[in-house]
Amino acid sequence: MGKYFGTDGFRGEANVDLTVEHAYSVGRYLGWYYSRNHKARIVIGKDTRRSSYMFEYSLVAGLTASGADVYLLHVTTTPSVSYVVRSEEFDCGIMISASHNPYYDNGIKIINGKGHKLEADVENRIEKYIDGLAGKIPFATKDSIGRTVDYSMGRNRYIGYLMSIPTRAFKDMKVGLDCANGSSSAIAKSVFDALGAKTYVINNSPDGVNINTNCGSTHIEGLQQFVVQNGLDVGFAYDGDADRCLAVDEFGRVVDGDMILYVCGSYMKERGDLLNNTIVTTVMSNFGLYKSLDKIGIQYEKTAVGDKYVYENMVQNGHCLGGEQSGHIIFSKHATTGDGILTSLKVMETMIEKKKTLSELTSEIEVYPQLLINVRVYDKKKAQDDPDVQKAVKEVEEALGDEGRILVRESGTEPVVRVMVEAKSDDICHKYVLKVVNVIKEKGHAVK
Repeated sequence: MGKYFGTDGFRGEANVDLTVEHAYSVGRYLGWYYSRNHKARIVIGKDTRRSSYMFEYSLVAGLTASGADVYLLHVTTTPSVSYVVRSEEFDCGIMISASHNPYYDNGIKIINGKGHKLEADVENRIEKYIDGLAGKIPFATKDSIGRTVDYSMGRNRYIGYLMSIPTRAFKDMKVGLDCANGSSSAIAKSVFDALGAKTYVINNSPDGVNINTNCGSTHIEGLQQFVVQNGLDVGFAYDGDADRCLAVDEFGRVVDGDMILYVCGSYMKERGDLLNNTIVTTVMSNFGLYKSLDKIGIQYEKTAVGDKYVYENMVQNGHCLGGEQSGHIIFSKHATTGDGILTSLKVMETMIEKKKTLSELTSEIEVYPQLLINVRVYDKKKAQDDPDVQKAVKEVEEALGDEGRILVRESGTEPVVRVMVEAKSDDICHKYVLKVVNVIKEKGHAVK
């Protein structure tokens, strides 16, 4: 990770860690970088948080001042930006979003011309420019100055693309959607309605400060109650920029990304569509997923946490399905990044084609209890490298043996160290997570 760019773009509290000056500088560099040999075309989308408009204008100013033409998708999802970039031959795309973070955070995600996350070397060059270490960039003048174009039609084309993917209509299916008061508010319901579902939606009234607030994939309790109270067949919860999706079965039980990988992967295997008979996961995936995949003869690979790393593995090895427990699921036939709405469509397709409920499709997975505690710290590296913290981690590893595991890692997007234990019981998980968390706190690394 660089000074500003983490695993999912440049993210931080708006006008504290990520300022309008930062956004302007990012725009200046990208506009110049992609306009060196031709008139650059760059597309921008944003989520619903209040500061997204501010950053949009700052980016546009920087981009056009460097000579690039900017096409505005307005409020839309991260995967829609990726789709528009690669299908309509833009030089790059920018999504203004902090994903699942609180409304006061924001971020700049940059997508290259292939619809992938921007290369690390280009991010490094941007960082040097921000810090004044890369020299000056000339301003465009006269007719070389860029222009701004309303491009809401790009979002509409993406909606049409989503509608074309399912193999069957969703007629008479009662579906609940939690839009997290975020980007999916402008898209998800229209897609499900067009496919024939009886669609029931919550948290689709964004006001700039309610994005992800007690709703969406990070606070799925509301959807669980909503599905049960209304007798729905299934529910789907997205995050702020809709690149994640978690599901809820008809009994209100959460179906996380691991379970979705199992459900869709086993269906794809049956159809002969699971390339290399392999699913790509991250080190955070549950033991239960691997044991279930072993039973049905599906192979798997593990990457570092981040859908960026999942997709890199998929491209390098020719795999077509991968994802994270958090709900970033990638179907490489259809997308180059996690896409929450697409994921919900693929789960629906599996249910309809196999004529089974979501609870039936997930009944064969035995999920190991897992506890994750996020510790906000002053310095992620110092906290994780502390000898006493490492000693505590090693002691937990030895105590768990082959009956569980511990994973301690830095967040790529927040000043947080994540401590996760997976074991046979909740009590064991709780005991050993606290053992490490308490050491982090006792050594003074935790923010009070």
